[in-house]
Formats: sequence, structure tokens, C-alpha cells
Amino acid sequence: MIDLHTHTLFSDGELIPSELVRRLEVMGYKAVALTDHADSSNLDFIIPRIVKVARELNQAQSVKVVPGVELTHVPPSLIGSMVSVARELGAALVVVHGESPVEPVAEGTNQAALEAGADILAHPGLISSEQAALAAEKEVFLEISGRSGHCFTNGHVARIATETGARLVFNSDAHAPHDLMTEAIAAKVVEGAGLPKGSLQKLLSNAQRLLEKIGYSL
Repeated sequence: MIDLHTHTLFSDGELIPSELVRRLEVMGYKAVALTDHADSSNLDFIIPRIVKVARELNQAQSVKVVPGVELTHVPPSLIGSMVSVARELGAALVVVHGESPVEPVAEGTNQAALEAGADILAHPGLISSEQAALAAEKEVFLEISGRSGHCFTNGHVARIATETGARLVFNSDAHAPHDLMTEAIAAKVVEGAGLPKGSLQKLLSNAQRLLEKIGYSL
């Protein structure tokens, strides 16, 4: 199992990074990305600390820890520059909080994230075919979400990605211990999105491909 979208006490999660990683280690996970919510107010606070703890944990535990960030409710016109700043600060994985159906995300966020070359567009809601095709072209991975509410449009995302060739990943978007997903539950979420039985393994392979792209081998 690989989860590239999780939250800690550095934003609205319940756990410090070490406990989150330890719980996933016990569950048999191979890799996790720590991707706390951020905008320009806290990028320079969160990322260096996540980079530090990821470096330490990678020397002490079996789970590969990837320092990342989730740019959240950032105005579309600022997303491109903020992706660049996040990478300069050390975020190996940049997630953008997409146009979820359950939050007032600004229209144009999905498009801006794709144009900026984010790594993952999280819970992109009713993403258009044209945007999914751009995701395929720029190799931005679209998320099938395990998060309540954000998952409402998983079926649409799965269908559009299948039609356009966009790559999908499955993430929990975990904020608390009970959000962490076993392989069996993750497989049900993926199948519930309308993908064929057994598709979780393909999505995990996509996650591994993304990790390799950003320099993390398992």
C-alpha cells in the first residue's frame, strides 16, 4: 500500500508525523507522503519541518516518507507561483486541493493546477474531459479519494480518466487514525468508483511510478 495524501498536526490532522508513519508501518504500508494544507501564510513553516522529520524517519523506519504539501483554496492565479515556491522549500510532492463538490473551491483551480504541473490533483470533482486530457499530457495524476464527501465524484473522475488516458492514484486524504485504509477497504472504494475489480493494484503501480518520477524508489 502507498498513500500520497495525508495530514498531520501541522494542519488539520490529529497525529504528529511520527505516529502517522508508525501506524502505517504496522499496517504494512510501503510509502506515505505527508501533505499538509498550506497557502502562502504557512508554506515556509510547514515544509522545512516535514522535510526534517521525513529525513529522520527514513533512516529509522521501513515506510518511505515523502515530504509534500497540499496547496488548499489558493486563488487560481497564484497556484503556479506557489507550486514553484513549495518545490524550492523542499516539497518533493505537490498536491493541489481540487474542485471538490463539498467545498467552495474557486472555479479554475483544476485548470491552474494542471498548467502548473502539480504532481497530484486531489479530488478534482466534476473535472472536464479537456482537463483530464491535459492531465494525461502533463502527467498530473488524478485522485480517487477515500475521504468522505470528496469521494462523491469518484465515479466521474474514474470514467473521465479512463476515456482520456489520465493516470489515477488512490489516496485516503487521512486526517485521523480511523481514516487510514486497509488494502481491502481501498479496493472497495476503487471498485465502487466503477473501475474493474482488481484496479487498486494498477492505481498503486501508478503511485509507485510517481514516486520514481520524483526520485523515491521503493
